[in-house]
Amino acid sequence: MKARSQFTAIMMRLRKNKLAMLGLAILLAMAILALCADFIADYDTQVVGQDMDARLEGPSADHWFGTDQFGRDVFARIIHGARISLTLSIIAMAIAVAIGAIIGAIAGYFGGFRDNILMRLMDILLAIPPMLMSISIVAALGQSMSNLLIALSIAYIPVFARVIRSSILSIKDQEFIEASRCCGSNDWHIIIKHIIPNAIGPIIVQETLAIGATILIIASLSFMGLGVKPPASEWGTMLYEGRDFLRQAPYLVLIPGTAITLAVISLNLLGDGLRDALDPRMKN
Repeated sequence: MKARSQFTAIMMRLRKNKLAMLGLAILLAMAILALCADFIADYDTQVVGQDMDARLEGPSADHWFGTDQFGRDVFARIIHGARISLTLSIIAMAIAVAIGAIIGAIAGYFGGFRDNILMRLMDILLAIPPMLMSISIVAALGQSMSNLLIALSIAYIPVFARVIRSSILSIKDQEFIEASRCCGSNDWHIIIKHIIPNAIGPIIVQETLAIGATILIIASLSFMGLGVKPPASEWGTMLYEGRDFLRQAPYLVLIPGTAITLAVISLNLLGDGLRDALDPRMKN
């Protein structure tokens, strides 16, 4: 009941933030389109198939967002591209959170030389911007979706490790942790059952913001030829393919660029709203 009342209070504060709700609505709309992409548009014929008789047709009733240089439906490619961008971002951040939680929990809870060694390693990784880190890893391992996931995960592990460590440092000496120790709970039981659940707020906020940044990185890498390989309909790949037709068919660049912008803005708005809703100082 206590957890339910806390969740209800958080949702009530979140609903008061109109921009956060707008971001959530945009994000849900994109997620629904991505989930239903196979039912809305056929992948083989409209996304990767070619119809040279219909190439570079502007937006119309038959093709809402027009067609590209190969006659492929841009709307179909956008909604299938949403599936790629959102899925890769969410999986990469889930991996980063899982590994970062372990590293941050060990460093924050046990302290001492473990904290020093792990945090100095994280500082080394943090010194390299996520974009540059991702480019370096993908260039070294080769272009593939699995290598892209590895690169994005490694780039954001130190971010989450730092967030979780700072949360644990503020929690581990509180009375309910001492009470759990007195009841005979071992260290890992305390970390998993008490500390990490109480540090979940900052993790959720950071992950929401990081997913938006990850979508930008995926699009940038694909634009540079290091991300998702054509003919997959990733938004950055669509930007790369449409750049040669900017004057003849500007919608080939404007539409995927707008999709990227909406996705990132919606996640940032939602992340800001969650930060305020989860902040104890905002309860009143």
